[in-house]
Amino acid sequence: MKKIALITGSKGGIGSAISAKLVAEGYRIIATYFTGNYECALEWFEEQGFTEEQVRLFELDVTNTGECAERLALLLEEEGTIDVVVNNAGITRDGVFKKMSADAWFDVINTNLNSVFNVTQPLFAAMCEKGGGRVINISSVNGIKGQFGQTNYSAAKAGMIGFTKALAYEGARAGVTANVVAPGYTGTPMVEQMKTEVLDSIRSTIPMQRLATPEEIAESVWFLASDAGAYITGETLSVNGGLYMN
Repeated sequence: MKKIALITGSKGGIGSAISAKLVAEGYRIIATYFTGNYECALEWFEEQGFTEEQVRLFELDVTNTGECAERLALLLEEEGTIDVVVNNAGITRDGVFKKMSADAWFDVINTNLNSVFNVTQPLFAAMCEKGGGRVINISSVNGIKGQFGQTNYSAAKAGMIGFTKALAYEGARAGVTANVVAPGYTGTPMVEQMKTEVLDSIRSTIPMQRLATPEEIAESVWFLASDAGAYITGETLSVNGGLYMN
């Protein structure tokens, strides 16, 4: 019987790579998409070459606590179990703090951090009851070191790390692990559209002198989801080419 992984933010560069990796490893994927965006999700599904047996598109507003509780309870009834949760949904609304609007703050906190509660909480108890599961949260190097113009994003991504450490304590005896993957600059389609001089400047700050590939981030997620990661919990796996070492 296939294990099932729910992935938020599945359509992005990193999310697509995670989805493809877990499908290749024999998982069935529940790929969430934002309310009303079915056509866009279906286009992604077809571009990736997935089958309905491999990937189920699942409408979900990860910022809506009530909707998540209701929809994910129904999902559990329909699928029977969720073995892995990958919280990957994220946005940026960059700007210096002294000029940052409340909307820019709360949009990022709601999408990047509150969504982690909204999506994980309805599924965590079931994982504990069955005696196993994996929660993998995609943070960022900027949640560890901070970044100019990203007080909202850095706060949310740092909050994910604290959430994960605390959740790891609660899940440990039940065999439920909780870990973080914290990517550095990654060569997603969005990033690679940046001006050449900007990308060159970014690469120059990275000791390995290159960006991560989305597939490298996906491999890290797979490691934590696999049997090889069964004894790891409460940890942050930094995948940043040496950009920040702690």
